[in-house]
Amino acid sequence: MVQVLACGAAIVTLSMGTRHSFGLWLQPVIQAHDWGRETFAFAAAVQNLAWGVAGIFSGMLADKFGAFRVIIVGGLLYALGLLGMAHAHTPLLFALTCGVMLGVAQAGTTYAVIYGVIGRNINPERRSWAMGVAAAAGSFGQFLMVPTAGYLISSIGWQQALEMLGLAALLIIPLAWGLREPVFSGGAAPQREQTIAQAVREAIGYRSFQWLMAGYFVCGFQVVFIGVHMPSYLKDKGLSPEVASYALALIGLFNVFGTYAAGALGQRLVKKNILAFIYLGRSLAIIAFLMIPLSPLSVYVFSAVMGLLWLSTVPPTNAIVAQIFGVAHLSMLGGFVFFSHQIGSFLGVWLGGYLYDRTGSYDVVWLISIALGVFAMLVNLQVRETAIRRPAALQAGLAT
Repeated sequence: MVQVLACGAAIVTLSMGTRHSFGLWLQPVIQAHDWGRETFAFAAAVQNLAWGVAGIFSGMLADKFGAFRVIIVGGLLYALGLLGMAHAHTPLLFALTCGVMLGVAQAGTTYAVIYGVIGRNINPERRSWAMGVAAAAGSFGQFLMVPTAGYLISSIGWQQALEMLGLAALLIIPLAWGLREPVFSGGAAPQREQTIAQAVREAIGYRSFQWLMAGYFVCGFQVVFIGVHMPSYLKDKGLSPEVASYALALIGLFNVFGTYAAGALGQRLVKKNILAFIYLGRSLAIIAFLMIPLSPLSVYVFSAVMGLLWLSTVPPTNAIVAQIFGVAHLSMLGGFVFFSHQIGSFLGVWLGGYLYDRTGSYDVVWLISIALGVFAMLVNLQVRETAIRRPAALQAGLAT
């Protein structure tokens, strides 16, 4: 258990920490290449969509052959993608490296794959807590990596900073060996009562799974829009780049506490209520942020509050999926839920750049984020957390 948590947390720290710093590259990249914000935003949107699509298949492969093989490939792609991002001189190459390659890399090195290992190796009574620990590690990675990335950009240049982070991404590969599961050591898949197709049909047709996917769509829209565009939003308002770096770091720091608390509370409270509270809290925080006069202090307070709510949706959502459907196909089903998250991410980051280039403001996207938070609160209250009841005839068919 300790090895799984330690290695899984370290991998998420590197992967998610690097990913959360990408907003710091928006200004230097578009200035170096004379691009509009939509060009960078489109590549970031493609990254999130590629992450979502690849997450389904990386989850399937991790469930069948073992997570550590998937993570090794993901670590290699992460390093190559960062190197390619540094030297892509056309929008197409930038979209392929920063977008497709890094999106696929993140699919193999983040929550869906890591949570599958945790779900299979940690007792159900501690599962939500363990997922909270892994999510908190990703948050600590943001707190650690965002200021580091900002320092590297200012001291050695944005291209060299990407190259340095590419080298750091290679550390994922040796950490993957700590997530080898004995059941996969001979290359044989575990016995399951459902095939992949049966598990997918069951989940996609289950209303509570649909509600979870809808809520996760909102999560992706909100956090990626804020994570990528807030540095530019603050610069437009006359605040220094250091304020943006500190803001993203504070989100990461407070997200450590938020994700851990969400995982721990999920052991004692109704998880759907936790999710509803988180989504409503985000909308209220955004409303307050837009209404209060902007200053470094208001930015830091907003960042701290949003940090508490940032990825705290991850442990309860994945714990509910495991609670309803079991853990045999958890990485894959987590990948499907996360695919919905990434569709929201695609729209959030792309609309931010698209609407800014056409209106000169992020106001419309802020308002959409508020409305979506209320919607997510309402749909998550409809979720049924109890284990799915399969008809006896279906159970017999699954066993054959």
